[in-house]
Amino acid sequence: MAEDNELKIAEKSGKKKLILMAGGGVALILIAAAVIFFVFFDGSGSSGTSSAGAAGGTTADGGPQTPTGTAFYVPLPRPFIFNVPGSSRDRLVQIRAQLLVRGSNNDTLARRHIPLIEGVLLQTFSSANADDLVTAAGKESLRNKALSDLQQELLQVTGTVVVEEVLFTGFVMQ
Repeated sequence: MAEDNELKIAEKSGKKKLILMAGGGVALILIAAAVIFFVFFDGSGSSGTSSAGAAGGTTADGGPQTPTGTAFYVPLPRPFIFNVPGSSRDRLVQIRAQLLVRGSNNDTLARRHIPLIEGVLLQTFSSANADDLVTAAGKESLRNKALSDLQQELLQVTGTVVVEEVLFTGFVMQ
């Protein structure tokens, strides 16, 4: 009778071991699948599309724009605070921005010309209209205008296009 109890206990622990091993096997398969997914679909392989091609950027000859150099993000030290006129009342706007530049040379140039960059951006931002800045399209239009004004000014000073994108990291309008 004592032997029967021992056999029953052994049978129950065998089922628990089987369940634990099956769970471990499933977890191992999921981990392997995740690793395979990140290795093949992380975007750096030849099967993925480049970010510039996906964004629709083109060069002057109509071909796709290929980014050259490492991307650097240049934070502007202070937020831009300015008034903009609106149809019903004037608004106070605060914008925090960063610049996307490619290559360490452009990073150095952008950091060297921070006062010029801040002046151009403040002039562009303060020429906006509060009614336009309420919409997402208006914010995008302001960002594009700021980029073109900034590239034009830096091209005159440095002789090269330094900034690739102007990015809004904070946008508050009261």
